[in-house]
Amino acid sequence: MHSQVFPTRSARGSVAGRLQPLQRAAMTAVPSQSLRFAMVILMAVVAFAWSMSAGAQSATGLAHGAAFARGHILVAPKSDVSDADAEAIFAASGGHTIGKLNGTTVHVVNVPPGNEQAMVKRLQNNPKIKFAEVDGVVQAAGTANDTYYSSEWHLPDVGAPTAWNYSTGKGVVIAILDTGVDGSHPDLATQMVPGWNFYANSSNTADTNGHGTAVAGTAAAATNNSIGVASVAGGAKIMPVVIANPSAYAYWSTVAQGITWAADHGARVENLSYVGASASSTIQSAASYLRSKGGVLYVAAGNTGAIDNTTPTNLMMVVSALQQGDTLASFSTYGSFVDISAPGNNIISTAWTGGYWNCWGTSFATPIVAATAALILSARPDFTANQVDSTLESTAKDLGAPGLDIYYGYGEVNAAGAVEAAIAAPKTVADTTPPTVSIASPTGGTVSGSVTISVNASDNVGVAKVSLAVNGTVIAADSTAPYQFTWNSTSVPNGSVKLAAIASDAAGNTATSAVVTVNVSNVTTSSVDTTPPTVSIASPTGGTVSGTVTVSVNASDNVGVTQVSLMVNGAIVASGNTAPYGLAWNTTTAGNGTVSLTAKAYDAAGNSTVSAPVSVNVSNGTSAAVAADTTPPVVKITSPANGSVIGTRNVSITASATDNSGAAGITQKLYIDGGLRTTVTGGSLGYTWNVKKVASGTHTIKVTATDAAGNVASTQIQVTR
Repeated sequence: MHSQVFPTRSARGSVAGRLQPLQRAAMTAVPSQSLRFAMVILMAVVAFAWSMSAGAQSATGLAHGAAFARGHILVAPKSDVSDADAEAIFAASGGHTIGKLNGTTVHVVNVPPGNEQAMVKRLQNNPKIKFAEVDGVVQAAGTANDTYYSSEWHLPDVGAPTAWNYSTGKGVVIAILDTGVDGSHPDLATQMVPGWNFYANSSNTADTNGHGTAVAGTAAAATNNSIGVASVAGGAKIMPVVIANPSAYAYWSTVAQGITWAADHGARVENLSYVGASASSTIQSAASYLRSKGGVLYVAAGNTGAIDNTTPTNLMMVVSALQQGDTLASFSTYGSFVDISAPGNNIISTAWTGGYWNCWGTSFATPIVAATAALILSARPDFTANQVDSTLESTAKDLGAPGLDIYYGYGEVNAAGAVEAAIAAPKTVADTTPPTVSIASPTGGTVSGSVTISVNASDNVGVAKVSLAVNGTVIAADSTAPYQFTWNSTSVPNGSVKLAAIASDAAGNTATSAVVTVNVSNVTTSSVDTTPPTVSIASPTGGTVSGTVTVSVNASDNVGVTQVSLMVNGAIVASGNTAPYGLAWNTTTAGNGTVSLTAKAYDAAGNSTVSAPVSVNVSNGTSAAVAADTTPPVVKITSPANGSVIGTRNVSITASATDNSGAAGITQKLYIDGGLRTTVTGGSLGYTWNVKKVASGTHTIKVTATDAAGNVASTQIQVTR
């Protein structure tokens, strides 16, 4: 649901007088540049919205009932695309960039009003674009009404008074991304630090709606001062960041700017009591930037009273609301994207009139969780963002069905338990664990033109950057998952090329993936390849053979060999596309006696060559008793360890298999709790298991290995979530 503000005509006149030419300059963290840019965008968008409403609303308002901004969209090119190339892509679709959002690679792209969704669809199909989306509207997640009440039931319900024995949030700044905060309120005046107004492009962060003041008071109103209300983190400071208009509506782009600005100005906890934020790739990019600086973001689930199927994300925590009795409030949105719950009904908080309001909504459950995070960071400033999240999750009071569920997430936030667990946790030691990284695609073969390279990377704390190296030279880097690169293969000569990915974490640890070798074959109009490959069998060169034999083949080409096949008496029995070419041949399939071996090599242009034949004598006993392979493979799970506790984040599963006939013919299958997850060919298996939404308890990991003769072996372990 989207409502809108209808200001007076006098407001329209004052804004129209301030319109400035749009500057096509990248945004920085300097307010005089990035914030001016943000305001210009908003003015331009809203001016169009006003003109279409027959003068019924001001140019400073968002379009009534609009789901997204008019006149611009949000686009992130892939990491190796230059700004000039990006602008060329935008121009080809009828748009142009007017700058990037601070701390991200997201461009704000001007488009003809009415063409926003069509432009997004075109750009989503461009292989050089990471994502494109309209600039969606977010809405405040709660309302405030009625009069002041003297009872704050939610504080003892989450164990806040017990937590205050150890932490009050001192030394932590909570950014309130909202409509502003009434800094003159008696319960807030001592709590304020400077913020910024992205709606008016100024340092004036006074509340224009009341929503932000109520949210701020819930998180960090002055406590134990003999007046008004107490809050969860009364020792913390409040940073007001205005991202919304007076009707409490904001665009994704404005929210993203608020997140990165607050991160750059010392906020380690950020509260966004708005609906729809977790669905935006742009906001997720800003949240990733915040986490890279050690900060955490908490957002509201919403007040629809219905399920929301938004995909869960590890970049922010989504909060549902409880009523007295620790049951889900009837108005609270729920779904698999919910991480945690908190009281959100009859919450007494500060009003922008200087008094107090009785409030309800997930808008007020969210700052209770954010304030608990401030208590944790005050007690343990050395904690990473992942440690703050895992502490909140592991100490939450389980509600509803056992374990993680769609209504309460991990359960009700437990301030006392969280602070006590944080204090008891071992001091953070220097991170010396490097990330894990692998190239997911391509895994070999022949490539040409523009090639999409996908990389998997994970880390015990968090991946800071993934770089792509071609023949040992780094050509591009990406800082946001999923890690993808668009490589122009015409930048290297035709032939064999080695690809590798390098992942690094915030502590400077790095890891390099296994090398993937591809054959580059780009045929130009001026030079058609008519030269066939050369090929020969290196071993065996004769004699007697039995059992499974590896036939070694030498092959080369002026451009590149794409495939080598082994033929026995003229019939293909094995093929390979990666040098060195070692092809496994089960001699029991040929029968005893003299056999002719030949190899055939192919290139990308379709040229092929057959090697000189090699004669060998096959001897596997008498024809009535052919020696068949009955030896099963040996398979083992190398990580995680049997009986280990896997935590709440990604788990790296690896396995290896060997066989008397060689690893090349082994097929491995990974099962988790009986469900098939992946199948690989060869002796090595690697898989990343996202366990965030996996139920607590014991889980079984099983790997089977089957060799070329059909012999099967398996192994399994159990881990605890």
